[in-house]
Amino acid sequence: MVVIGTSAGGVSALEKVIGGIEEPLNYAIAIVIHVSPDIESGMVKLLKNYTSLPVSEPCDKELIESGHIYIAPSNYHMMIERDGSFSLNLGPKEHYCRPSINVLFETAAESYLDGVTCILLTGANSDGAEGVRAIKSLGGVTIAQDPKEAQVAVMPQSGIDTGDVDHIFL
Repeated sequence: MVVIGTSAGGVSALEKVIGGIEEPLNYAIAIVIHVSPDIESGMVKLLKNYTSLPVSEPCDKELIESGHIYIAPSNYHMMIERDGSFSLNLGPKEHYCRPSINVLFETAAESYLDGVTCILLTGANSDGAEGVRAIKSLGGVTIAQDPKEAQVAVMPQSGIDTGDVDHIFL
């Protein structure tokens, strides 16, 4: 499982990441991008321009499939359950955000242990830093965008500042 988190400037960063994926894909990708709950994000349609992989917003209790890209629905935390399904909820905002990158990263770490890789991209707050720490503590691989290359450096830098980022790229 690969989990990706981003916010301000995330569309262009996701274009690079998603556009660079070689197919076929033997893992799933789950993405949280901070968008206003009042605006239909259009992220599914947008990301379909960069890949031939299936891209969708998951339904609650939907089983995760390899070779699929999932985008968190606006205003819902997207969690990964140990049975290999998604759970969506309206829990409290984290870092003023729902969906929260931390929620996705932390639940992915608990479910996939050392079988999860996270990528923390551009953004204007520190959502994702605790999730990076959780993934690293359970044996997963952690990656952050180079803050110098990010449109907004705060988010990837907050992940790097944990001391738990394995690789810096983009």
